[in-house]
Order: sequence, then C-alpha cells, then structure tokens
Amino acid sequence: MATIVISGAARGIGLELARQLQARGDEIIALCRHATSGLLELGVRVFEDVDVSSGDAMASLAQTLSGTSIDILINNAGILRNESLDTPDFESMQEQFVVNAIGPLRLTTALLPNLSGGARVVIISSRMGSISDNGSGGYYGYRASKCAANIIGVSLARDLASRGIAVGLLHPGLVATDMTGGNGIPPAEAAAGLIERVDGLNLENTGSWWHANGEILPW
Repeated sequence: MATIVISGAARGIGLELARQLQARGDEIIALCRHATSGLLELGVRVFEDVDVSSGDAMASLAQTLSGTSIDILINNAGILRNESLDTPDFESMQEQFVVNAIGPLRLTTALLPNLSGGARVVIISSRMGSISDNGSGGYYGYRASKCAANIIGVSLARDLASRGIAVGLLHPGLVATDMTGGNGIPPAEAAAGLIERVDGLNLENTGSWWHANGEILPW
C-alpha cells in the first residue's frame, strides 16, 4: 500500500485517480480548494482550501502533513482558459502560469521533506504544451503554462535523481471533464492509463513525458 497525495482531487481526473487508487488499497490524501460530495463519499483524507498558487496555503499544508511519509505525489490541479490573438487576456494567462506551472513546483517543494528515496512525483501535463505538436495555435496561456510545467518537471527530475526520487510528466488525453466541456474520453479510462504510467515510473525513465496510453510525446 502506498500513501498518495493528489492535488485538484475534487472532480474530474483527480477524483477518478483517487477513486481507483483507493479501490486497489492505497491510502489517499486528497487536496482541493472545495470538496465535492463525490470526493467526500470516498472516505479518503481530504484537505480543503489548498490553493497551489498560494505560498501561505503551501506552508500550512506542509505543517499539517509534517512527519507523514508520502510515496507518490500527483500534481493534478490546473486551470484552462482560451485566449486568442484577437482577444488576448494577459491576466488570465498569468493566472494559468501561476497555477499550472509554478503550482506543481510550490507543492512539490512544500512536501519535499515528506518524500524519501523511492518516492515518485508526477505532474499532469498536456499535449498542448508541446512546441513541435502545436499545429493550431491559440490557447496562449494554457499552452505556455503546460510547456513551462514540462521544463520544471525535467529540472525536478534532474535535481531529485540523487535523492532517489523519480519524476514523470503525464498527458491524460482529451478527457470529458468540466474543464473540457464534457468532450473526450471518460475520466475512468484516462485515470487507468495514468495509473499504469505512474506504476512504471522509476529512475531509469525519470524526466520523460508520456501520453496515458504509453506513447512518448514530442517536446
């Protein structure tokens, strides 16, 4: 049994990850800003008011979880906005960057004392953060924030390797959640693929970027 921390666990992919991982016997620590009935019904440990863009919230969480050993940290919290060249929204872009890119780094550094050799850190990224795969443009803030999250993840992989901690970047696919307006594959399918990738994460493949189906993605 592993102790697994999941951010953004109230709904969508995060909720389904919590559900499936708990069902196989793992201990789940679910982080969210506001708990949903679906999350509370799982009976896992839930911590609300966890905003990954807030340094104060991260400091409070670190104090709350002090002494708790964490085997897997899944940085899932994120936001999606859509800015076009004709209708730029720079404040929205900045918000996405703070949550999607800096957020995983804030949470990981806050909980670093809880991670020991053999632990794994995961960042839920997006194929929209790929430079070479960008064939349609738009989504300036989301694309840039996920691209930044990727390079942050690679730096974490390099810095944490000497501590025996592996880092993986995972794209769940287009998933039917509130974020995507209900378009895509079922969250249960995406979560199952992500879990398979998490289980296969180790120091030999640390810093890699995968699709949930196992495909290595282009930077």
